[in-house]
Amino acid sequence: MSVEVERKFVCNADTLKTLEEIGAVCLGQRQFCDQYFDTPKFDLTLKDMWLRKRKGCWELKCPTTADKAEETSGEQSKAAAMCSRYKEITNLPEIQLRVKEVIKDVCEDSKMETSPSQEEECRNNLVCFAEFTTVRRSFTLEEEGVQVDLDEADFGFHVGEIEVLLPEGGDMQSALEKIERTAGKLGLTGDKCVEGKMHAYLRRNHPEHFARLLSEHIL
Repeated sequence: MSVEVERKFVCNADTLKTLEEIGAVCLGQRQFCDQYFDTPKFDLTLKDMWLRKRKGCWELKCPTTADKAEETSGEQSKAAAMCSRYKEITNLPEIQLRVKEVIKDVCEDSKMETSPSQEEECRNNLVCFAEFTTVRRSFTLEEEGVQVDLDEADFGFHVGEIEVLLPEGGDMQSALEKIERTAGKLGLTGDKCVEGKMHAYLRRNHPEHFARLLSEHIL
């Protein structure tokens, strides 16, 4: 299991030029479709758990507890507040277990198997509440372990992401520092979090779901 540490930023016309100037290397471009699932009562997302299917594979993103050391200074706290941190689970049995812990008897063991009949059964209980396609251009920098992604979603939304993947229990403070240094090289300013694709999608397309998540301080 890995932990995804990420800071989102607003892309503009100068972003590609800036990446080139700081020596970023383009890793290529790819396109993928994401489908996100939850119960009709939003049991998963109200716990900040994001179940999605991408390229035929199930993934579950769960919140991770912030390291208390991050809050020992104002600057560290500010850097941490700009980043999201999620455990990224791709092991199907573990995903099934964690989903069942939340929605209990709503979800049976066979929910997330990949045969057509089981897939249909899954969809009968877990509703697909969001589906969109993203074109992603990825870049790597001299800063070890840092990747910069520029995303364009098919509902007209653009966002950049600075990402570090850690093994569970890895050095979170080091990851935050790498992201902060990269943000400085990109000339990013401001101390407010930038909304991501899901945030924008729900705000535009599912205001009731969006409002519930806002009221619970998930978004």
